[in-house]
Amino acid sequence: MTIDGILNLDKPRGKTSFEVVAAIRRLSGERRVGHGGTLDPEATGVLPVCLGQGTRMFEFLVEAGKTYRTEIELGVATDTYDAAGRITRRGDISALTRGDIEAATASFTGLIAQLPPMYSAVKHQGVPLYRLARDGIEVPRRARKVELSRIDILEWRPPLLTLEVECGKGAYIRSLAHDLGEKLGCGAHVGNLIRMRSGPFHINDSVTLSQVEEAFREGRWAELLHPIDIAVIGLPSVTVNNEEAQALSNGRSLVGERDAWPSGERCRAYSGDGRFIAIVRYDGEQDCWRPLKVFVQRLG
Repeated sequence: MTIDGILNLDKPRGKTSFEVVAAIRRLSGERRVGHGGTLDPEATGVLPVCLGQGTRMFEFLVEAGKTYRTEIELGVATDTYDAAGRITRRGDISALTRGDIEAATASFTGLIAQLPPMYSAVKHQGVPLYRLARDGIEVPRRARKVELSRIDILEWRPPLLTLEVECGKGAYIRSLAHDLGEKLGCGAHVGNLIRMRSGPFHINDSVTLSQVEEAFREGRWAELLHPIDIAVIGLPSVTVNNEEAQALSNGRSLVGERDAWPSGERCRAYSGDGRFIAIVRYDGEQDCWRPLKVFVQRLG
């Protein structure tokens, strides 16, 4: 049996993203299974899990915008930047006002340079930083450009600060918490973290791992799968005729610009009967639409 699709999974606390993927691979019997963006073990929330041809959508899911809700404890910094770590400093928050916090969070909005935590999956000379950190090794990290498009203060009940953050690819909410604590001069760490949204997937429509396990036991798993093209639902769509569909399916380009197609952009190409055929892009130099990814239609 082959299974193509994407699960909108609400990752449970205490499990790694890799462990969740392994569980879905075991339940489904599908060899090709992966996730669309790592979540910390102590974090919960939306983890898109891709099966079969859905794994070819990784790049789009990883690049997609994300929304997090986090509870940050001010006044205590840790080496992991979250509650699981060793306390490295304590600070006085008695004089902190909401105005101070608003000014500090505003300084992190937009395109910023962010240093990833030592306890992260970022690699140094091929080795994940968290493995080095567990061995007591700290190495220089290079700051990366990330975008935090929105930071809203939902609640401030000292010492706990609740934020909702909308961000782009590669942003670490733990680093934001740590950097915020440093800017306020008191230290801080993430106490709780929930991914509310990842691209087109929202936590309100997610399913738990136990629900997925039950669905596979009862043979209802297809009810939980989203079609793979949901990962690129933001791209414009075009419809091709049978001859063009066959050409794209065989990896051949479609010659000539088409008036009704958005020139210069990537598009979702569908057959006349609604089958998702490919992701295509116009090549102005060669005057053709090139298939970037072709998807084989098959029964699951």
